[in-house]
Amino acid sequence: MKKEAEKILSLESEILNFCKSILKKKISAKKIRIHGDYHLGQVLNTGDDFMIIDFEGEPVRSPGERRLKYPAMRDVAGMVRSFHYAVYSVFFQRSKIRPEDTLIMQPWIEPWYYYITGAFLNSYLETVKGYDLVPEEKDELNILMNVFLIDKSIYEIGYELNNRPDWVIIPMQGIRLIMKEF
Repeated sequence: MKKEAEKILSLESEILNFCKSILKKKISAKKIRIHGDYHLGQVLNTGDDFMIIDFEGEPVRSPGERRLKYPAMRDVAGMVRSFHYAVYSVFFQRSKIRPEDTLIMQPWIEPWYYYITGAFLNSYLETVKGYDLVPEEKDELNILMNVFLIDKSIYEIGYELNNRPDWVIIPMQGIRLIMKEF
């Protein structure tokens, strides 16, 4: 885990420069009141449909900050990070996986994550088309999405260090995946 942390720290200036890219371009998407803590744990399957719960926002943010309007992609990034957690949390809890299955599963983790993320994003983008909730320009969309993914991953590192130190590897892996694309 120490080596992974060192790799992330070595990317610090690259991460900061990438995040600054959001300031160089006007993003053409409306800001709205978002869920603020959108992840798989906030979605219930009713049998016929899905219901989103707990709209109070991120618990560590102040009430004033929770009332601010943000681009919808902030919530989308939260769900994408949740997919990442879903696959990696099972994999990192190796006591629940037979050792011989670990080698079989490992090559499928990243493709599964990308497939689920792609299906979710495509459905989301199709659903909100025409509502000005997401940028129409692909470059703007990618910048917005990836900056929010990095922001969420950095938040998760702090959360995991304070609550589940053994899980800090998951958000660190997330940052490396995001930065690998640039």
